[in-house]
Amino acid sequence: MGDVARIAGVSASTVSHVLNGTRKVDSGTRLRVEAAIEETGYRRNVVARSLAAGRTNTIGLSIAALTNPYFGSLVHAVERALSDAGYVLIVGDSHDHVTSEKRVTDSLLDRQVDGMIVAPAAGSERVALPDIIRTGTPLVLIDRGVDLDCDQVGPENVSSARSLTEHLLDLGHRRIAVVRGLAGISSTTERFEGYTTALADRGIAVDPGLVLEGDSNTDVAEREVHALMSTSDRPTALVSLNNAMTIGTLKALRALGLSIPADVAFVCYDDFEWSDLFEPKLTAAAQDVETIGATAVDLLLRRIRGHEAEPQRISVPTTFHHRNSCGCT
Repeated sequence: MGDVARIAGVSASTVSHVLNGTRKVDSGTRLRVEAAIEETGYRRNVVARSLAAGRTNTIGLSIAALTNPYFGSLVHAVERALSDAGYVLIVGDSHDHVTSEKRVTDSLLDRQVDGMIVAPAAGSERVALPDIIRTGTPLVLIDRGVDLDCDQVGPENVSSARSLTEHLLDLGHRRIAVVRGLAGISSTTERFEGYTTALADRGIAVDPGLVLEGDSNTDVAEREVHALMSTSDRPTALVSLNNAMTIGTLKALRALGLSIPADVAFVCYDDFEWSDLFEPKLTAAAQDVETIGATAVDLLLRRIRGHEAEPQRISVPTTFHHRNSCGCT
């Protein structure tokens, strides 16, 4: 900064005002300072400034499976809301494993992030999250909840999965298989609860043979659906409870030469940006990713600014997109 000031013929404080916009500088002086900055290649020492200010203007995000279109969209929504507020996002992929998640969250804490958003892996409430809370770092959980006192925001799961299942029941289906997600996370438990509740309301017992463990994984779901639909006593309808498993389900049905909805009706939780390109078009419960991301950022920034109200748990409603994979015309 001293070199810039010398070349521009101004004080170091004037250079600082030009860089930070903290005081009006006349246009001629500003142009000399900007030319000197370009000549010297000067860049502000953000790390030193952060240490002096006691904040880094960075937010950490630990999230699973960045290759999943839903999580990719969620990261984009969070980043956009944070950027509008003047923050930079640092993202780490937990790979939905608590050990990897702990490594990510420890690294983010080491970087002195001002706050953290976490989509918790199974077991996170015992491993990674307590350490974040102990440091006093503002924390918001996104997409999935745990039994801890902190702000949490995610999609509505129970009634959404229930509505999907009820739609198939209304169409006359009674043997409805479900592809369940990764064990140990709240979204899996809640969506499966929606499925079982819909059946119970119609007096239909859950058939364990129709409950497929898809592990929120495309390959696992493909294998499980292929095995079930290869039997002579296959179900007449399928519910997939996340988009990675939906892809696996569609691949399995195609490999078997089965047609949707002629051979099996199909509905899914999670929508795709390109769902309308499928034939048939997928009947789905669509998550409001933009609202989830923006709400998580709003909750976090309030905590960073010292908001001390009781933690909030917010469920964002989904939208039922009625298309024709369910068999409706």
